[in-house]
This record gives sequence, C-alpha cells and structure tokens, in this order.
Amino acid sequence: MSTMLLTADGRFLGYAGPDRTLPDSRVHQIFEERARTQPNAVAVVLGTSRLTYRELNARANRLARAILAQHLPREGVVGVVTERNLDWLTAVLAIFKAGGAYLPIDPQFPAERVAQMLARAGCRLILTEPGSTSTLDQALPSVPQARKLFIDPAIGEHHLDGNLDVAVSADQLAYIFFTSGSTGEPKGAMCEHAGLLNHLFAKIDDLGLGAADVVAQSAPQCFDISLWQLLAALLVGGQTVIVEQGVILDASRFLDALADARVSVAQVVPSYLEVLVSCLESEPSALPHLRGVLATGEALKRELVRRWFEVQPGVRLINAYGLTETSDDTNHEIMTEVPGRASVPLGRPVNNVHVYVVDEEVQPVPPGEAGEIVFSGVCVGRGYINDAERTQIAFLADPHAPGRRLYKSGDYGRWLPDGSLEFQGRRDSQVKISGFRIEIGEIENQLLEMPGIRESAVVVAEGLNRRQLVAFYTGTHRPDPAAIRERLGALLPAYMVPSAFHWLETMPLTGNGKIDRKALTALTGTVAITQKHEAPKTPTERRLVAIWAEALGIPADKIGRRDHFFDLGGTSLSALKLAAALGGVPFKEVAAHPVLADQASLLDGAGRLVSS
Repeated sequence: MSTMLLTADGRFLGYAGPDRTLPDSRVHQIFEERARTQPNAVAVVLGTSRLTYRELNARANRLARAILAQHLPREGVVGVVTERNLDWLTAVLAIFKAGGAYLPIDPQFPAERVAQMLARAGCRLILTEPGSTSTLDQALPSVPQARKLFIDPAIGEHHLDGNLDVAVSADQLAYIFFTSGSTGEPKGAMCEHAGLLNHLFAKIDDLGLGAADVVAQSAPQCFDISLWQLLAALLVGGQTVIVEQGVILDASRFLDALADARVSVAQVVPSYLEVLVSCLESEPSALPHLRGVLATGEALKRELVRRWFEVQPGVRLINAYGLTETSDDTNHEIMTEVPGRASVPLGRPVNNVHVYVVDEEVQPVPPGEAGEIVFSGVCVGRGYINDAERTQIAFLADPHAPGRRLYKSGDYGRWLPDGSLEFQGRRDSQVKISGFRIEIGEIENQLLEMPGIRESAVVVAEGLNRRQLVAFYTGTHRPDPAAIRERLGALLPAYMVPSAFHWLETMPLTGNGKIDRKALTALTGTVAITQKHEAPKTPTERRLVAIWAEALGIPADKIGRRDHFFDLGGTSLSALKLAAALGGVPFKEVAAHPVLADQASLLDGAGRLVSS
C-alpha cells in the first residue's frame, strides 16, 4: 500500500510506495549468486536455443574481460547493436560486470540516427555480431573514436570464465536510453544501478515473481521496458523467454508461444493487447500458466480491460506507468476486474518511489486538482547525457527531500480519492504511439530541412482503433509524399515517420497567429484520398472493405479496391489486427499484398472467403 506524504508544515504533498530495503548488490552480482546456487537451471530460452545459469554467467564473464581488455573506463558507454537474442543478454550482463554503461541501438535505425546517438553518448566501444546487416558500418565514419568488438564466444575463449571483481557502486551509471527530442536531436536519459535494481524488485514484488516463473521478453531493445523483461526473472531463479520478432508479428503464434513456453508474465502495449484480445475472442486459447499481463506505453481504455477479463478472467491486468528518466515504471494499477471509474487509473507508486502533483512553482496541489506529475526518490535518473541545458530544465533538487533529485515529467494528472493517480494529458507536443515516446517537434524540424518545404506541422489522428501521425506542409511547390517519406525514413526510426503527408496552400492559424493544430487534426478525417476511388467488385472485396475500415479506423466509403493498406494509414499493429480479422492470415502475407484487390485474390485463391 502507498503512504500519504506531508510537507514540513503539514500540507498534503503526494504519495510514496512501500519502503523496501534493497540488497547491497548490483543486478549482475545477484544473478551471479543464482548461477552459483542453481547452475544447471535454464536461465534463458530463444526458440530451440537455451542457456543455463552457469553457461550464461560464463559467457558474460568472458565477454566482460574482453571488454576490459579494450581499456573501458569506469562508466564507459558501451553500445550494443544486436537483434534480440542470446548475445544481447550476454552483452548487457557483461557490460554491467565490467563497470560500463549499456547503450542499446536498434540495428534497424537509420545510420544518421545511430551516429547521433553514439556521438552524443561519447561511445567508444560497440558490441555487435559478425555479419550484422545493421546500419552501424554506415554510421561509424561519422564517429571515428568508436570501435567494434564482436560478441563471439570464440573471441573470448582465452579469457577466464570466473566472476570478475570490478567494484560497481549503487550510484554508478547503468544504462542510457535515447528518446525523441523536441529540438531535432534525440536525448539520452541516464539511469543508475540503484534505480535499475529498485525497478526490478518493484516488478518482482508486485508480480510475485519466483523461481517457477517464466517472463516473456518481447519489447524492442530500445524500448526501456525491454530491460526488466530481460533481467527480472534472473534475479529470482526464474526463466526469460525471448520471443522472436516473427512470432510477435502473428498474434496467434504469439499466444501459442506463451502457452508452449509456460509464460507466467508478459507485457505489451495496449494497441497490441487489443490484437491479442480480438484473437482470443475469435479463437479462445488456454493459457494455464499466465498469471499477469502488463499494459504500458499508451492509454489503457476501460473497454479493453472489460474485453480482457471476458477472455481471460483469471489473469491479472496491470496498468503500468513510468518514464525512461525514472528507471521505467513508477506506478502499477493491479486489476482483477474492470475498474469502477470511466478511465483506468495509472495506479499507486511502487516501492521507494515518491510521486507529487504540483503547480508551476513545484508546489503540491490538493488531491483531485490537476497539476504536473513529478517524481522523487531512487527511481530518478541522472539527467540527459552531455546535455546540461535540457537536464537543468527537467531535473531539480527536491525541495521536500534534501539530497534527492526530482524529475518533472511534463505529464499532467491528479490524485483520486483512493490514492491512485489519473493521467490527464501532456503540457507539450510529446505523444506516445505503440509505446514509443515521440516529440512532434523533432519530426517537424526534419521536415523543414527538406527543399521546398516552408512550414510543417505534425498531428495525431485518432481513429476507431488506431493512432497515427499525419504531416501537413506548405512550400513553393508540392514535394512528392513518397520522397518525403523516404527521406524521413533515412533520418528517423520507422515509428516516427508519419503515415500520411498532405500539402496545403496555407496553414490554418489561431487568433494569435500560431498554427491551429486543432484545425489540422480535424482535417485528418476529411483530407482527400489521392488514389482514384474504384469501388469493390467482388463479395470478398466488399467484405474486405468493412474489415479494413475497422482495422484502420476510417469510413468504409473512403476505401477502394485499388487502395494500399499502408498508404491509408496502416501500421504494423493495424496490419496485425487485419491479419487476425482475416482468420489468422500470416502478417507477412498481409504486408506482401497491401492492395485490397490483391488481398482479395489471395484469399479467393486459397479458398479462404472472409465471413460477413
């Protein structure tokens, strides 16, 4: 249970999670103890490959010594460019053992983005795999001080596999996760070992994790939740199952994987949870070992909670809330039934976390009143790497707890009568889509760098079942949307590239001369479809139009037989919904046949007429 906090003069301040005494050890040291006491237990599984605690610990020790042989200084930043696999987990543990700071880099990120991250972090060593097809080699010429070290067991064979004796303190830098930045450059949030350990034990405590548990690792490596999914089970003698990306892209296969691997805890974003629920509604599946599912990264709607408990009434649903700067999740709303309120609360603070709701002067507001959500305690990170200006804006000394850092989240909320927190929006242009934090300003700044574009504005379009980014721009001529999309794709991660681009003669303005974003948002539902409309001709095409309309969240009369699913705003998640609605058609088939008429022909040819 959380505890009410009061100021020195007796005024309401906020709530704190339970006090918990953490072990005076680092994550890798607790793992080492597990490897000593249960060496032959399986620690991690990926497909048909698996490593015991002894094997994983030995591999990480050899790699840690190879890292130290590169003269890694204390808190030296080590980039990791791998797929989500056993080498990735080995690299994370090895970096911690060597006293370094882990920096995840998605192999699919554009080269310019990778170079920005490496340069900003001052990274001099990058762990990667032989034969990697990432953009790392394209990025390295821009970061001449960085060098590669392959995560290859053969390279470390001449190193000892016993535990190291590198001193790592609780306040030492553990990792850096880069998030979108409003100035056009990503910002690297730094978190320390104490915050990491506190969050892992918050998950262990609130989920009741033990040696019998299996945790699914399914989040991308640059999404901060990936770290607890990877490590929490290993602190209690449990098992981590890394779910392959191809499996995640097929909801039916993902559910089968959870059952086959006896997964007890999984975490997904709400938009993917909706895909899973739709799949379970059409094809009920037994998940006898599943005890809890966490939803995070987006607003969790009450209707989705209701649907979840209809298909999985015995499985707890946890609404998890937190930010990268606060060592991941700070609040858990643990549900065994549909909440009585219209909205799903963010929940109560986890162990050793203090949460305040404050006014512009960072003074607490009374319960029920809206204000900015700020955090204090061991969870608060160190700031943004090599970015003093943005650090000073967001990270302050806590006036109510001397010696502690305070983080101003930019999220707005209020305290509910039961002491749980309710989210009420953002104070800036930051949004979350599919769990990824996106600063609208970063996309707009990149658009303004393109020839011919004079003004740009990006808004979020809300459909029935999806959220998508839509870009508007003005200029001396009409740049081809396909060329803009291709250029942005070379600069930004795929999740930051808008789904649609629209040229306007002039931007709508508010009374004070600023771009009227509300007017642009209203336009997203009425902008003309550039593809000449051609009505569906066959029964399958007509049925597909209705299914597309639901998956895309647009009117059926806007969809023609020659329309392209992704040009209408489709995303990987909406394509997953489509695949589920088509009766389990593989995601890769949907992606390979994005034109409605072609999709209909595929279904007819396979004798899989879509039911009305």
